[in-house]
Amino acid sequence: MWLLHFLPLPLLARMGDALGILLHMLGAERRRVADINLRLCFPELGEGERAALVKAHFRMFARCFLERGILWWSGKERIQRLIRVAGLEHLKAAQGGPVIVLAPHFVALDVGGSWLTQHVNLVSIYSNQKNPLFHKMLLHGRSRFGQQRLHARQEGMRPVVKALLDGYPFYYLPDQDFTARDGVFVPFFGVPAATLTTVPRLAKMTGAKIVPCISRVLPDAAGYEVRFFPAWDNYPTDDIVADTRRVNEFIERHAREMPEQYFWLHKRFKTRPEGEEKFY
Repeated sequence: MWLLHFLPLPLLARMGDALGILLHMLGAERRRVADINLRLCFPELGEGERAALVKAHFRMFARCFLERGILWWSGKERIQRLIRVAGLEHLKAAQGGPVIVLAPHFVALDVGGSWLTQHVNLVSIYSNQKNPLFHKMLLHGRSRFGQQRLHARQEGMRPVVKALLDGYPFYYLPDQDFTARDGVFVPFFGVPAATLTTVPRLAKMTGAKIVPCISRVLPDAAGYEVRFFPAWDNYPTDDIVADTRRVNEFIERHAREMPEQYFWLHKRFKTRPEGEEKFY
């Protein structure tokens, strides 16, 4: 990955496409997970359409994996040239108090994190990686600019609350299944999904504003777009289930716009309500 980051983006993108085709051929288990997720979320798709979307997602996932080398080792100038930013006024309008940047699991999410860390100091949480070298490189890539505060998920939310109150925006990825112990079941594409209630709880605890952020890969290897959206009005309310559902609704809307770029390889519906049959 270090060697590949020297290549021009169009060539690196073609290599990522080829890797994605190979991973699609070899990764039967993750191919099955993606197919189940898409069958649940897009029941209107035929089998052929769904298979084509799974293949497109593998290619996009592999591209962003290889292109992550640019974020980890290239200079600021190159990274900035590759990123188009939209809606920055929404982030600026929310500053001056605690801010949660809501960044769902689209394949280019590290692009948004890289751009932000070149401009502000953030707090974020991460999951420990099984491969020690990749774990080390991931932390390096996400903390190479500025004075970033990164905390393992196992540390809980206390250090995040402290950082928010100290003025650090929280770059938060809210949309994976970590069991229903700290969450509630709310619909995601019409399917009950175990969803963490962290966003409304933190907003109520700290008075943080919620500024959603979507990072996407642009067509024709033209780079990336990081788009900020207006801070949510009337949030949180006194209904934590409705507030959590709002998070999923936002993700659904943008996953429909670019379904090949949402992270379908994760077992999003692994935890089921009691008595319900498992999908995977």
